[in-house]
Amino acid sequence: MTQQQLWDVDAARSYDTPGTGMFAPDVLGPTVERLAELAAGKAALEFAIGTGRVGIPLAGRGVPVTGIELSEAMVARLREKADETALPVVIGDMATTVVPGTFGLVYLVFNTISNLQTQDEQVECFRNAARHLGPGGRFVVELWVPELRRLPPGQSATVWRSESGYVGMDVYDVLEQRAVSHHSHFDAEEAHRTGRTDAVRLGLSPHRYIWPSELDLMGRLGGFELESRHADWSGAPFTADSRSHVSVYRLPPS
Repeated sequence: MTQQQLWDVDAARSYDTPGTGMFAPDVLGPTVERLAELAAGKAALEFAIGTGRVGIPLAGRGVPVTGIELSEAMVARLREKADETALPVVIGDMATTVVPGTFGLVYLVFNTISNLQTQDEQVECFRNAARHLGPGGRFVVELWVPELRRLPPGQSATVWRSESGYVGMDVYDVLEQRAVSHHSHFDAEEAHRTGRTDAVRLGLSPHRYIWPSELDLMGRLGGFELESRHADWSGAPFTADSRSHVSVYRLPPS
């Protein structure tokens, strides 16, 4: 399944969950706050801007935001909330697409760099970020830490969330350094009321996972140095037990 097929009209229609999940104030608020701080009054470019979850509120903070997005369906959903004047978007691949202008900040949130399926593409993503930045510009990556320590002997899958109505599971291929995330949504009330089997929605997304040290090497290949790494957008310390990280890379000032 290609990324174009994955992020289709149905995915775009169901992506936004106002006030909950990725859109919950305690998730989105610190993200926008930190990015506004890192932009330091300069323009920002979001790779894989999607439906504008982060880009729209960041622009609302007075940061000029431009986006790159592969899925036309996701951009169509964004356009229901912000027009081209308020938030320009170029359709294309975040590893190769170039947009006009020079930016102080490029950012890539919610594990999206792992949607690039090869190491070469991921390195090119760093190089593309550098291509858009002025001296001293920053590239911010939010990414999960592969949970291979949780794999039982002889097993290839971990359940990373299990709650009423939802199960999230990652299936790992440790030889190829890949993972497929499986998302199972179940509406028990609807199933009981209607007898419909399609009350269960199944989704999947393929990833090439990246260790923090490998990500740092990609940064160096792109001309960056690691400026900071925290466990979340609020600045919690990154430790061996952290399940994700926010890494800030910076180009030399001259």
